[in-house]
Formats: sequence, structure tokens, C-alpha cells
Amino acid sequence: MTERSVTHSTFTLERVYDAPVERVFAAWGDPKAKNRWFAAVADGEEPTMEVDFRVGGTERNIYVNGKGGPTFTYEACFRDIVPNERIVLTNHMHRDADRIAVNLVSIEFAPEGAGTRVTLTDHGAYLDDFDRADWREQGTGEELDRLAEELKR
Repeated sequence: MTERSVTHSTFTLERVYDAPVERVFAAWGDPKAKNRWFAAVADGEEPTMEVDFRVGGTERNIYVNGKGGPTFTYEACFRDIVPNERIVLTNHMHRDADRIAVNLVSIEFAPEGAGTRVTLTDHGAYLDDFDRADWREQGTGEELDRLAEELKR
């Protein structure tokens, strides 16, 4: 039998992008853009990100970690959207059949000079030692770094 546990953690990441708020905000809701920076697919793979960007809408991403590795499924629901100001969502992640984390995430957008400051705060419940807050923080930071590349397009 699996030992059951919950580890709680909160982290906040900030990035300043050289793009106006409207453009940075739009990259979160545009399915084609989000596929490029969020899904993190390997060269030659097709992204599987689905985005229905509205309050009550969902997004879903499925990826396999390496050849023959586990399948990770990320599913989120948008709980609040204020255009060009904030997004609040809940998400959960599975590794194969195991639920590994449940999170509440807020993304705040603010002008900073000619650019945009994004503040992302993640409150997580990491389940049964299948996921860890430091792994999620690292992965989220990598997503935000890829968003910078997307905004240069």
C-alpha cells in the first residue's frame, strides 16, 4: 500500500518582459502561443496543449517524460480573469494514474517602464511524495523563461 502524505508549499516568481502588458497577457490565452512556450515539447513532437481561455474554461497538456517514461497530464480551470491584470487558476497534475499535485495559481500583470512585470504565486499540495515544490518551482521558472523567448517572436 502507498504511504499517503501531503506537503504544502508556496512560491512566488517574478519576471520583467520587454513587451507591453497586453501582449504578455495575450500569450497566456492564445492556444498557439501557449503551445510554443508552455507545453515544452521536444523537437519534432506535436504539442498537446488545449486552451479554452475564459472564466470556467480549462486547459490541458499531456506529455511523456522521455522515451518510455511516465505520462504527465496537467489540467487547469480558470477561476478568474481580469484582462491585462490577473489570471487565477486551479490545476492538478497526474503521473500516469497517480494524482501528484493540486495547486492554486495567480498570475499578476503590471506595467514596468515600457515592459511588463509578471508575478506568479503558486500554492501547492504535493501528494504522496510523487511531486515536490522545488521541482514545480523549477519547471514554472523554465516556462516563464520560454515565455520571454515567445515574446521576442
